[in-house]
Amino acid sequence: MSTLTLTTETPETAPAPRPAYRVTGLRVLRSEWAKLWSLRSTWITLGLGLLFLVAVGVIAATQYASQFDSGKPVDGDFTSSTAVSLALFGTTFAQLALGVLGVLGTAGEYSTGMIRSTLAAVPRRLPVLWSKAAVFGLVALAVGMLGAFGTFLFASGIVDGTDAAVGLTDAGVVRSLLGAGLYLGLVGVIGAALGALLRSVAGGISVLVAALMLIPGLMSLLPNSWEENISPYLPGSAGEAMFSMTHDSTTLSPTAGLLVFLGWTLLALAGAAYRLVRRDV
Repeated sequence: MSTLTLTTETPETAPAPRPAYRVTGLRVLRSEWAKLWSLRSTWITLGLGLLFLVAVGVIAATQYASQFDSGKPVDGDFTSSTAVSLALFGTTFAQLALGVLGVLGTAGEYSTGMIRSTLAAVPRRLPVLWSKAAVFGLVALAVGMLGAFGTFLFASGIVDGTDAAVGLTDAGVVRSLLGAGLYLGLVGVIGAALGALLRSVAGGISVLVAALMLIPGLMSLLPNSWEENISPYLPGSAGEAMFSMTHDSTTLSPTAGLLVFLGWTLLALAGAAYRLVRRDV
């Protein structure tokens, strides 16, 4: 006699469905932050920007102190200098490094083709631009603030006891240092916008240099009346007004300079946004 054994198979449990991945502004921002710090060029460019700001400022302060201690008349470039203006002497060079970083971060993705993967993950496109601009702007702002205040501490110690000596509590000092940091942060945003607008590293850097340095210098070729009416509203001149200690009738006030420079920044972002939405990669 045989015994029949019945076995019942337990049905396999179906795996739980994976939650749908949602693209949010915070996730796009975190993605751009990770991409920024994964590039070696980021560390190099930020290091150069900070080096330019600190080294040139310290050299200018040392040269001023040397001329003052020698008893000879101070050179024309240093006649009305203060510890603030000496500390911010390297802003011109630092802005190039930080602006170039912004261009590399956006235009570099177009040159490598990585932008296709980025826009496939974020089909709405514009959050990519806003996130890139925010990341580059905040990083440039942090470097600018650190460099401006740090260099001022060095410079003020070097020129202590000279006519250029000023303290952090003196009128206009903190405003100038904050203005320099904010200016460098906005330069980083403009660089990112130009990279997205032109989609070329060389083109973006060329326009950045021309707007901030070349065009203001060429204004001297225009009639005096034209130069006085146009020059203060150029990006470089308006940005310089943000952190200058002294102003006259030919320059903008710090507030007006900030508003004008913000206008140029928004114009660059608007152009980049329009091309990103209207044109294919």
